[in-house]
Parts: sequence; structure tokens; C-alpha cells
Amino acid sequence: QVQLVESGGGLVQPGGSLRLSCAVSGSIFSINAMGWFRQAPGKQRELVAAFTTDGSTNYADSVKGRFTISRDNAKNTVYLQMNKLKPEDTAVYYCNTVSRVLRGTYDYWGQGTQVTVSS
Repeated sequence: QVQLVESGGGLVQPGGSLRLSCAVSGSIFSINAMGWFRQAPGKQRELVAAFTTDGSTNYADSVKGRFTISRDNAKNTVYLQMNKLKPEDTAVYYCNTVSRVLRGTYDYWGQGTQVTVSS
């Protein structure tokens, strides 16, 4: 069983910062990719930032220069530092990993954490 536990969401004023964390646990052989997606009300889930299978990073254009993804491989944890937050960043943020387990390679999702940017 693979579990993703997210933390760090909350309410912040425009221009503020938040840091999200996602810890992956379970019987994992390897983590091929990790990242963050978000879904605002009435919108489709979209990629925010991710480490791809080759280890490079990928950011949505809307967050480039404001958000930074990082990871601690020893802890199987990925972080999202969000600076200069805007009201349009308001969404539920989901952690995602593509990981290899005994039965094969699968997509796993966290439960989501709410980020609200409002004055």
C-alpha cells in the first residue's frame, strides 16, 4: 500500500508564501516521477510542477518564477515552495507520484490540501 500525506496548505494573503510537503510511504521499489497538481472549482486538474522521469523539472507557465519544487530522496518527500501567491492560485493541491511497486508501476495521489489566497 502506497500512501501520500500532504501538509502545508492554508489561507494566505496575496503576495504571501506557503510551503507544501508530501511524504510518500509504503512498499516502493522506486519513484519514477513526483509532482504537484491543482484543481480549482469548476476547472480541470492541472500540472503545477513536477520532477519528470529523467529528473528534470517541469513548471506550469503560470507559476514559473514564483513556485519552486524540491525533494528529499532520503525521506521520499517532495516540497512546493509557493511565493508571491495570487488569488488565482486558489485551489486544492494534490501530490502525485508514479512509483514502481511489486505489481508494477502505478500513479498514486494524495488526498489534497486546500490553498486559499485571499485578502
